[in-house]
Amino acid sequence: MNRRKALIALHLGALLFGLSGIFGKLALAAPLVIVFGRALFAVLALAPFARPGATHERPSHQRLLALAGAGLLLGGHWWSFFIAIKVAGVAVATLGFASFPAFTVLLEGLLFKEQVRRSEWAVVGLVCIGLILVTPHFDFASEATLGLGWAVLSGLLFALVSVSNRATTRGLNPAQAALWQNIGILLCSLPFAWSLLPEVRALDWLWIGLLGVLCTALAHSLFVASLRTLNARSASVVFALEPVYGIVFAWWLFHEQPGLRMLFGGSLIVLATVISARLSRHSPSVEDLS
Repeated sequence: MNRRKALIALHLGALLFGLSGIFGKLALAAPLVIVFGRALFAVLALAPFARPGATHERPSHQRLLALAGAGLLLGGHWWSFFIAIKVAGVAVATLGFASFPAFTVLLEGLLFKEQVRRSEWAVVGLVCIGLILVTPHFDFASEATLGLGWAVLSGLLFALVSVSNRATTRGLNPAQAALWQNIGILLCSLPFAWSLLPEVRALDWLWIGLLGVLCTALAHSLFVASLRTLNARSASVVFALEPVYGIVFAWWLFHEQPGLRMLFGGSLIVLATVISARLSRHSPSVEDLS
């Protein structure tokens, strides 16, 4: 794969990740059902590609349990993200989730005793200002503020997934690591989603299936393929466009037209994501992406 094809694959992967919110809104099922279905279809799509291979080690039982535990954090991220979509719409949910670089900076400094540089504090500041601008007014009884709160929680959980993956996925086949994380989500969400499954419409299963196959398995595969030509830091900058794609499609499909204040706040959050990717000491892995 040459550089041009790698960039196309990378942008397509970012586009598919950005469509997560769209399919989550189209599916009228409960957030827990969407989480269960996304994990189910992701497992089915990832299983054929999850063999350890000659260049990857076989995970121990302890590593598999750790991967499943990280999957619970990932499932919590999905659940809170889809709640945010149902409450406040795709634009607010996507921008709130995009706060995860600020949480990652703080968590790495706290958990790995890494000194937070001034430039990284600037990233945190940009995200905070952007979140303030995204919400028209802070009324905790309003849907916009409540939805933003769920979205920020989603960003925090995603940052925890990213940090935990530093210890749990090293040396593993990325598809295998993603598979076991999704198995963990599947097993834990099944008891809660089981009673709701008969009420899910066939059309909703279609949206959930597309969410699991396209926005999870295929998007991860495109990201991995592009990294064979591009470095991970360049890839992270492209993936900063994920909320942009999500907002554009929500604007087009659901008429969720953002105001100037939201656009400016969103621009600050995207800028913070780009800066964070360039400042990152650690290259992100495929499992770090939603």
